[in-house]
Parts: sequence; C-alpha cells; structure tokens
Amino acid sequence: MRRGILLVLLYVFLTPLFSFNVQAGTVLEPPQSTIAGIVTDRSGNPLAGVNIVVESKNVGAISALDGSFSINAGPSDVLVFSMVGYKTLSLPIGGREELFVALEEDITVLGEVVLNAGYYTVSERERTGSIEKVSAADIEKQPVSNPLAAIQGRVSGASVVQTSGLPGTNFSIQIRGQNSIRSGGNDPLYVIDGVPFSSSSLGEQQASIPIPGQGVSPLNNINPNDIESIEILKDADATAIYGSRGANGVVLITTKKGRSGDTQVTFDVSTGMGSVSNYLNLLSTEEYLEMRREAYVNDGIEPIPSNAYDVNGTWNQERNTNWQRELFGNTSYMTNVQGSVSGGSEQTQFLLNGSYFSQTDVFPGDFGNTKVSGLANLNHRSENGRLSLNLSTNFISEKNDLPNGSSLVVEALLLPPNAPSLYDEDGELNWEDSTWNNPLRHLESEYHSSATTLISNAGLTYHIMDGLDFRTNLGYTENHLSELRTVPSTIYDPAFGVGSEFSLAIHNSGKRSSWIVEPQLQWKHQFGNLKLDILTGLSFQEQRSSRVSQRATGFSSNSLIESLSAASDVAILADVEQQYRYHAVFGRLNLNYKDRYFLNLTGRRDGSSRFGPEKRFANFGAIGAAWLFSEEELFENGQSFLSFGKLRGSYGTSGNDQIGDYQYLDTYSFGGTQYQNNPVLLPTRLFNPNFSWESNKKLEFGLELGFWNDRIMLSGNYYRNRSSNQLVGIPLPGTTGFSSINGNLKATVENKGLEFEWQSVNAKGRDFRWTTSFNLTIPKNRLVSFPNLEGSTFANSLVIGEPLNILKLYRNLGVDPETGIHEFEDFNGDGVIASNDDREVIRNLDPEYYGGLNNSIMAGKFTFDVLFQFSKQLGWNYWRDASIPGSRNNQPREVLNRWQHIGDVTDVQRFSIGQSIDPLIGHFNYQQSDGAVSDASFIRLKTLSVSYEVSNVKQKGIGCQVFLRGQNLWTWTDYLGLDPETRSNQTVPPLRMVSIGTQLTF
Repeated sequence: MRRGILLVLLYVFLTPLFSFNVQAGTVLEPPQSTIAGIVTDRSGNPLAGVNIVVESKNVGAISALDGSFSINAGPSDVLVFSMVGYKTLSLPIGGREELFVALEEDITVLGEVVLNAGYYTVSERERTGSIEKVSAADIEKQPVSNPLAAIQGRVSGASVVQTSGLPGTNFSIQIRGQNSIRSGGNDPLYVIDGVPFSSSSLGEQQASIPIPGQGVSPLNNINPNDIESIEILKDADATAIYGSRGANGVVLITTKKGRSGDTQVTFDVSTGMGSVSNYLNLLSTEEYLEMRREAYVNDGIEPIPSNAYDVNGTWNQERNTNWQRELFGNTSYMTNVQGSVSGGSEQTQFLLNGSYFSQTDVFPGDFGNTKVSGLANLNHRSENGRLSLNLSTNFISEKNDLPNGSSLVVEALLLPPNAPSLYDEDGELNWEDSTWNNPLRHLESEYHSSATTLISNAGLTYHIMDGLDFRTNLGYTENHLSELRTVPSTIYDPAFGVGSEFSLAIHNSGKRSSWIVEPQLQWKHQFGNLKLDILTGLSFQEQRSSRVSQRATGFSSNSLIESLSAASDVAILADVEQQYRYHAVFGRLNLNYKDRYFLNLTGRRDGSSRFGPEKRFANFGAIGAAWLFSEEELFENGQSFLSFGKLRGSYGTSGNDQIGDYQYLDTYSFGGTQYQNNPVLLPTRLFNPNFSWESNKKLEFGLELGFWNDRIMLSGNYYRNRSSNQLVGIPLPGTTGFSSINGNLKATVENKGLEFEWQSVNAKGRDFRWTTSFNLTIPKNRLVSFPNLEGSTFANSLVIGEPLNILKLYRNLGVDPETGIHEFEDFNGDGVIASNDDREVIRNLDPEYYGGLNNSIMAGKFTFDVLFQFSKQLGWNYWRDASIPGSRNNQPREVLNRWQHIGDVTDVQRFSIGQSIDPLIGHFNYQQSDGAVSDASFIRLKTLSVSYEVSNVKQKGIGCQVFLRGQNLWTWTDYLGLDPETRSNQTVPPLRMVSIGTQLTF
C-alpha cells in the first residue's frame, strides 16, 4: 500500500524524460497515445537509465533519475524494459495509459557486464581473453591510498605485495609470475583512461632511503576514489593488442564519468586510526640479563667488562621498556574528504571531483603523507549521434614527510629492554653519559618529498557511415618529484663534538612528461549469422625524463642545511636526460558466429628507440577463440541445470623492452674525479646494437560454467608463458674495463599455473541478498634453460629447473649436543662450511598458492562485506638479520630454548657475546641456512565494511549513508617476524586501519 502511494506521488510530482527515436531517419507509424509510468526495483526504489523500447518498432525512451518515463505507443503494443543488472521484462500495454513497472534484479547477466580491454570493450559473455575486473563498489569499501592495495586478494593471477606500512610507499605486482631474469623487467603496463602511465620512480636512491620498495610510488598519486574500475589483462589474447608493452600484463584504470540526469552533489568524509598489527615477543629485562650473563660465562669472560653497561649495573636493571611500542607504536591518524558534482543531459555529461587525504605515520613526531587531487570529466555527443567527445583531466599533488623509519624499526628490535630513557630531565635527548646511541637521533634525519601528477586524455569518435567509426585517443602525462633528505650533525652524541661541517643533504629533482596519439578505425558488419568487427590503428608515443641529484656537505650551520648555496662541497650524483619513442601499428579481427562461436585475431608491429637501428621493430600477435556450448540445442530446452558454459583458449606472442633508455649505446659520464682541476669523462657502457626484444609466448585454456540461472559461476584457467631471448648483462673479462655488456641470452623462463574462481548468489530475496566470491591461484615458475649458467654471474642464484626467486642455502643439521654450536651439511666433503659448493639446499620464495574469499550480505538497509586474503609461502624469518644470541641486543623469547649442557637437543645454539670464533661462525652460517627460512603463510582479514543507508536520495531528495571500514584487521600466521606479507624486519608492517565516515548525496 505504502509503495503504491509513493509511486503515485513520484508520478505526479516528478518530470518524465523526453522520448527519442532509436534510429534517426526511420519512418515510424503514427502513435495513438502517450504512455507514462515509473520503473522501480523490487524494493520500490526508482531506477534511472532503464531502456524502454516498443517491441517490433523503432521507438524508445530512457527512464529519468526518478524512474519516470513517457513513450509513444499504441494500446496493443508491447513495451520491453531492459537495464544492466536487471532481468529484461516484456509488458503488454493492454490499453493502459499509466504503467508501474518493477524489475527483478539479475546479478550475473554476463552479456550485460562490459569489460574494458583497452582499445575496445567486450561483454563478459563474449570475451575470448582472460580479463579480471575490480569495480568502484569494491574499491570504495577499503580505506587505502594506493589503487594497487584495492585489488589485493580480489584478482586471480595477480600477486600484489605491500612493501611497507608507511604511508605513500610502494607495492609490487606480478601478473602470472616473473618472466624476466632482470628484477626490473617484470612490471606490467599501466594505462589510465587510455594513457600509458610510467610506474618507475623519479627518486634518487640515496635520498629515498626512508622509503622502502624503490622510493616514492607514482601510483600512490592516483586517488582510489576517482576510479570507476580496474581491469587486469593477463593472457595473449587480451594483451597482444598492446604488443611489447603488454608482455607482463596490463593494468587498465578507468576513472569515473558523469551521467545524464539532474545535477547530483556527493560529499564523503571519513576519519580513521591505524596501528601496527603485530609486534615481536621479545625478552623481558629479567630474561635478557639472564641471557647476557650466561653468554659471558660461556665465553669465559670474567669479570664482566666495564663497557657492558646493560649488565654491569650502569643501566637500571629494573627498567623494562617495550621499544617496539616506543619507537613505532604510535597511532596513525587518517582523514579523507571528497566532494563531487555530476549530471548533464543525454548529449552532455560532466563530473567534477575533488579530494583531500592525509595520514600520519606511527613514529614519534609529526610525520606523514598528504594528498590533494582533482578530477574533471566531460562527455559530449552531438544531436545526430555522429560525433562523440570525451575529455578527462586528473591532477594530484602529494607531500611526504618521513624520518629514517627503517633504522627506528631495527633498533626497536635490538635495543636492550633496560636501555636508558629517551629524554633527560630537561626534555633533551638523553645520551646517558655516552653509554648508548639514543634511537631518536634518527628523527633528526628527515625526508621530504613533493610530487605532482597530471593525466589528461581526449577521445574523439566520429561515425562516418553505418558500421564505420573513426576515433582517436590523445593523452598527456606529466610527473614532477622534488626530494630532500637531511642528515644533520645533531644525530651524533654532542660529547663527540661533531659540528655542522659534517652535516649532509641530498637534493633530487625529477620530471617526466609523455604524450601519445592513437588514431583508429573500426568497422562492424553483420552477414546473416556472422558478425564482423575489425579494428585497426596507429600508436605514437614519446616520453622525456630528466633528473638532477646533488650531495651537499660542509654547512656553517644546521639551520642552513636545506640550502645548497650554504654548503662548502656540492657533488653531482646524477644529471640525466632521457628520451623514449615508441611507434606501433595494430589490428584486431573479431568474428562472432551465431552468438556462440567467437574468434579473435590480434596483430601488432612495434618499434622502440631502446634498441639499435637494425633491431627496433618486431611483430607480435595472438589468436583467441571461445565456444558458448550452452547455446547448443542440447541445452535449449530450459530443463538443464547448466545455464552457461564456455570453452576458450588463446595463444600468442608479446615482447619486452624494459631495459632502460640508450642501453645499446656506448655512453660516458663524469665520474666525480678530476685531472688538473678539470672533470674527467669516463666510459660507462659498451656499444652493442645487436640485442633486441625479449620474447614471451603465452598459451591459455579456460572453462567457464554457470549453474541454475547463473546463481553459481565457476571458472578455471590453465596458462603457460615462456619468455626467452632474455635481456641480461653478459659477463666480460676484467681486462675490458667492464664487468658485463647488455645482450640477449637464449635463456628461457616458464610460468605456468592454474586459476580458479567461484561466484555464487547464496540467497536472494526482497530485502536480503548474500553473495560469495572466491579465487585461487596455483603458480609455478622455473628456469627452463640458461646456456653456460655456471660461467655467468647468475651461477650462485639460479638453477636450471628451479624458480627464479630461489635461495641457495646451507642445510642446518641442528645444534651439536656436545659443543652447543650449529652444524651444517658438508656437501663437497672438504671439511669446511665456507664455500658456495655447500649451499645446495634450495628454497623457493614464490607463493605456492594465493587467493581471496569475499562475502557480501545485504540485509534491509545494512550492507556487510568481508574479504579474507591468504597465501601459502616461505620467507626469510627473524634470524636472517638477527645478531648472535647473547650479544648486547634483544632477542625473541624463542632463544630461551637454547643449548646449556652437553647432551641438550635444541635448535638454538649456546649464548655468546660474539667474541668466541666458533659460535660466531656458527651463527653467521645459520643466517645463510635453511634455518633462517621458514613458513610465512598467512590468512588475513583484509577488509571489513559495514554500511547503513539512513535515507535514499531518490525517495527523500537527500541520501545519507554511514559506514565503518577496517583494513588488515587480523592475521593468522606462524611466521617468526613482524609481518608475513612484507617478510621484512626492517620496516613497519601493514597497518591495522579502522575508519568511520558518512556519504551525503543531494
């Protein structure tokens, strides 16, 4: 009853949208009447954008924001209502002049789900390639600042690892494994609104020391809340149209766009808090002092030396400080504010979006990350529909202020629990009569960075004639980065008398600009049951980058440390200008027969300035096919529980030119030395115009199944990628003056694996819905061949038949019950554990499998989302960088199970302060043994989101939603270390974040 009254009120007070002709120029039958009405969902909420068509006639309309519509039709006509995500409804008019229509939701309408494949779009139902999509609905539920964080645990075949919990730091991503032996040759191609975006940092290594993971990430400059979708292209069929740039996969980021209808204003504000999710369980003061005294006894040192301040009574032996909580245990505060205005007519739509984001870190002091961004998007279509124009501009400004956090983390794990207090009675740094190095000295050394990013795109499409379109994509990006790292003399104990003449500052300034022009022609035609789609185009891209890095020392005062002119000595670390040009011609032929047989042919010829004149061009291509066997007669009776079935496969080639600019040239640089007060020009690279592209051959087979009207969707993929003609440094004799020369080796790397996905609608009702999605990836990487591996520089790190990401280690045999010292297997039988010949144990650090499980529940106005991420893997544990148990450094409580008496069986050798050679060598070898590698598997509650709709904008004119979101809330693991994902004890682990906020819509 209430729903009917509401619908009547909506109809009376809200204005219907104009009706329109579906095909201009077609002669229509004279309408007999105007039919009006309102379209809602099953809950009574108005639906905007519903297509209404008069069956068998070329007349149509679209519902307005309030769900209202009007259309010219006769009393005996039938109206067809259709919309993405809802089941199509055919409704006879039956002489009525008013219609109230409720559409049933259809969550898994594969034919309506459109995927962005870069140069073209394809429906989920008809795709022949492997494409994964993460939508804005999933991204917005996560309190993250980097878009790569939003796809963790949600995409099969893509391993995304966070390198640190510090705000603004990098993520590493590998799509279907490591193809290149070079660590820097495995990054995917990033494309933002059709514009390639470089993910390499403009930072200077000496300046970016406080930023783990290769410095400031340019992708951190992208606001996740500006993103409409992220598509991951994986196989040859999906990536071949990008040629060499798609060798390691493609990440397509599409920003939000305006939609037709009344102007809508949205305002979001959220605030949150974060903390370190895990601390190591270290020794208390009592346990620590017991360890130290025992170590001195074991080493035969009596009495305890005067410089052993922790144990000889100089320091307070009752003090017990948890240095982890003192040095990286602060609360991180996060604020996120954004607003948008969108709307427009059927011809023109616009979107303006602005946001402010800030997050502090967990160290003492005022440090953190601040980001301001703005997005403007304009879409226009001419009245006759021939011309379409899309304009998009995204600008982001980011600032980072960080201390030397890695040093703080390391010292927090090593400091004795009874070390002195941080401040003296006057509030100054306490040096305790020069008996220790106050860890807060690292806060004196600061890192400041300022970065801006501009991404502009213009897309123009002109409809030449029936089935033939011309379009062009124009893009421009510009990145700026300014860095300053200061190391003042105040980091040293004042008793040493070190003045500002020993202070240090590293300045770095970088710029990168890039433009791209891509004209294209697309022709579509249907010959009976055969649909033909042909796309051809050209690509012209140029990228210029420059960077100047300087090292300044010798200041008259620390107050002038940021000024280069105040330094007495300035050295140039880098003065680089680079240019990269890339040209290509590409084409795609797609055949669709009877909407059940699909064939996709893709070809591309690339040219790169990174190779010599004779090697610059290469050809790449792929073939993809799919068979919708569920459309065969066997399944047409409607009685089968199988509602969807598709077999698909692809094979193709791509290349890789990620080796840097000018690598084939003989280059020279100023090495910092002088001859007769003049700078000396030194050769830095040998000329080799003969090396060329790496080659990657990709094979895939896939099966997709839908059951019970697609309530359950299953898919499985098998892939095999083989990358050869590897670009590596070939060793040279020392007499040449160079250690290596860049070239191609016939080494082959193989990645193969299985990917599984599950999507199900577990329950669906009027006010309740529960859906589940699950993904699992089982990857396998191995080095197939490597000619003369034993004579190369990779002999100690690679093994034929094994993965690239392996460790060659000593085999730990435990602690000798007689001596209490670690024992190791002597593989070469020479009686000494000191050579690479004894490192025969191989441990693979690649994940054995990984994936995620997501559940989404809608109950009335409440929505719950829970995502679990998991990975089965090995990793370096705490012992990799640990000091010898018994030295003046704290240890995990596991050391209490140490060897003490002859006959003891344990894995922890006897305590030693490090002055006895045998225990010291045993500990050093243990750090390079399989004892320092252990299980780093984990299950993590990655995301938890709870939201409640207070009011609906379509019903009350104002929409209000409140939400509670959490990230990295809980981790189950047996890993001995701070975090199993980063697998590092030298940086802050990913933070546990909880945020609360509201969204208002007008």
